Amino acid sequence: MDATYRLERGITLTRLFDAPPDVVFDAWTRPEALGWFFNPDNPTDIPAEVDLRVGGEWRQMMIINADNQYVTGGVYREIVPGKRLSFYWGARGGWPALDPEKLEDSPVCTISFTPRGSSATEMRFRVLFPDHYSPQAVEEWLNCGMVPGWNMTIDRLVDRLGVPA
Repeated sequence: MDATYRLERGITLTRLFDAPPDVVFDAWTRPEALGWFFNPDNPTDIPAEVDLRVGGEWRQMMIINADNQYVTGGVYREIVPGKRLSFYWGARGGWPALDPEKLEDSPVCTISFTPRGSSATEMRFRVLFPDHYSPQAVEEWLNCGMVPGWNMTIDRLVDRLGVPA
């Protein structure tokens, strides 16, 4: 069964980068370019894993502090190089928990990369929750630290790539 995802059941974050869309896309999809994603206060030497194909997974260790460490990642739903990337958010044995047999129970992240001028990119990042989540479940997600967490994470990418002058 495929889940449906309405726009009002999630968040949208938008950022501008001083880099073309293919560079911003690569920052999300190349293991050697994913260093920005890690917590800079507690880096890890465990490299990100990326199987860049629909149905493939990406996995990354996040270390918040000595007591809070977890794997995060996703399962790719759509890959259009330089234009769009979508994945079920979560990781087997990680956070958020993801069951590969029940992907429709996972939030979906969709990232669009739109050229702005000759060398800039507008990136729109969306997290949407399945329609079968109760309003209380959506509220719990929105209040669990996810919104400031994604903002901080994406701001690290802004720091890495810069903003247009």
